[in-house]
Formats: sequence, C-alpha cells, structure tokens
Amino acid sequence: MPKLVIDAHRLIGPVPFDDLPADPRPDMDRLGVDRALVTHTLSLYSDPEDGNRALRALDDPRLLPVPVLVPTATEQPPAWDVPMVRLCPERHRFDVTGPTTRRWLDALGLPVAVDLEEASPAQLREVSRHVPKLLVLNPGYRRLRAVAELMAEAPNVYLEIGTVNTQRGVEWLAERFGARRLVFGTGAPVMDDCGPRLLLDHLDLPPDDVALIAAGGDLLGEAGR
Repeated sequence: MPKLVIDAHRLIGPVPFDDLPADPRPDMDRLGVDRALVTHTLSLYSDPEDGNRALRALDDPRLLPVPVLVPTATEQPPAWDVPMVRLCPERHRFDVTGPTTRRWLDALGLPVAVDLEEASPAQLREVSRHVPKLLVLNPGYRRLRAVAELMAEAPNVYLEIGTVNTQRGVEWLAERFGARRLVFGTGAPVMDDCGPRLLLDHLDLPPDDVALIAAGGDLLGEAGR
C-alpha cells in the first residue's frame, strides 16, 4: 500500500438530484486517501464563481482547491494561488482553443485539468501548448489509442487513471509513458472511488511506480510530497 495517496480529481458540495456526502473527508479516511484536489460542484452544475468562492472558504490542508476557469474576453485572468485550475468548455460554452482562453492560460501559467468528454484530443493538444502541465480527466478505457497518441505528441500531458479499468490498461500506459505521467484520481463522489482505490493497490508495477502514481506523478510538484 502506498505511503501517500492523493486523489487528483474529487468533488465537494451538493449535486442536483442525488444524495451525496457534503464532506469528502470521512470517505477519504476510509479509503486511505491522504489529500485531494477538489472542485466545487456549484462550479460544474451552477455558477462557477459561487463554487470558486466556496472553495476559497475551505480551511483544511488536506483539501487543495481546483477552481473552474471561465475565460471572458472583457476581463483579466484572476490571480489565484492554487495548484491547478479546471476547464469545462462544454458545460460553460466557451472555445477552449480560442484567443481568450489562450491568453488566460498563458497569463496564469498553472497546470490545467480537462475532462476528455469536454474536448477532443486535437483541442487538448492545442491547450497543452499554453500550459505547463495538462491533466486529462476521465479518459475511460475505450479511447486509450487516442489518449496514447495525445501523450506521445505532448510530453506535458498527464492522465488520471480512475476510469482506466480495463485489464492491464494502466500498466500498458506506464510501460509507454512512464508512471510519472499517470495520476491517481476518482471523480468521487459522483463517480466510484472504491474501484480506483482497489486498482491502485493491485497494479502490476514496481512499488516505486505505484507510489509515484499514488502521489500524483510529476504533476503536483510540492503538493505531491
């Protein structure tokens, strides 16, 4: 079992039409997750600014805020002291490769997370040119060839493994791109967290590689130490 486990993709807050825990920490304790990068559900399902404001009110070093960024042509990018931001171009209806988004990403200089369902691999390749690191969330296992092509072309692209639940899928990626570019994440509580946590403990990889994935690979820098 890894000594440090960081969930790089977790949600906090209410979810419409679902009964989910408001506080992620009891589930984190149960599954042996030490820290989590969290996005507020209000930022995904309602008003991004409301959700980001709720994130700023968190006061627990175990919960690292990942605000949702919505680039606007008439405004300047915010000065956020956070480990990463998230883009949701489909949910919030903006051009993820447009000039405003590129300008904001260049100015922020922060790692960025994007759900694979929110952008095409070609769009993600363009985004990767404007960020130091790009984390692809929820890749699933049916699009591994497209994801592998993206990772081969863009060395600053990292992959969340929570939905890579096909036999030896994570091992296949690690052999080709290295464990340092793979990141443990769950998408909980909207998505299952038990499965990804079990997967992490049963990867057929050297212990050092498993520990690297568990702690966020090279994506998180000081936050992963």
